[in-house]
Amino acid sequence: MQEQMQVKTNTLSNSTSSDTDEMLLEAYKASGDLELLSTLYKRYMGLVYSICLKYFKQAPASEDGVMDIFEQLIEKAKKHDIQHFKPWLGMVARNHCLMQLRKKSPDSVVRPEKSFMQSEDALHLSGEAYAPFELSDTQAQDKEVLLTSMEKCLEALVSQQQICIQLFYLEQKCYQQVAEMTGFAIEKVRSYIQNGRRNLKICMEKDKQ
Repeated sequence: MQEQMQVKTNTLSNSTSSDTDEMLLEAYKASGDLELLSTLYKRYMGLVYSICLKYFKQAPASEDGVMDIFEQLIEKAKKHDIQHFKPWLGMVARNHCLMQLRKKSPDSVVRPEKSFMQSEDALHLSGEAYAPFELSDTQAQDKEVLLTSMEKCLEALVSQQQICIQLFYLEQKCYQQVAEMTGFAIEKVRSYIQNGRRNLKICMEKDKQ
């Protein structure tokens, strides 16, 4: 796999740097130098690949996902206020995988999204839960509209809220795990989730109008 990935990543920089993630990210935003972004991305290519493999189950598709996600970062990294690059990148990778899976099978039920909508502490924006294997054409269409709206509104949240919402609902991590993964204090995690849920609900309700 490493040899195959090397061929696919020949456009990425082979340079190394002792700079922190934040320093490389800020330098990239200021200069637009892809070598800086590729140096930062290479630190977490293994993480991105493992996330892609978790969803795609196949090495070729996962390797393509690693390259596709890097291409997305060229613009996304400039636009977003990223406080913690590693968990933010994990969120971007998961969103990419879920989107690709839905494109291939739009009527399928993706479990992470289903758990987000149906968890005891979730937003309950869908009115009632969709049955996993008995979606009518209308229900499937409504579900796709809902999930598309959710993706767009998640992108609109500040990065801290995005990350915490993703980890808590889509990855089903507890408050303590989210705090450990992000470096946020538990009180901050609770606040980001609470405020993120509220902002997400407001955004999605406006999207329906």
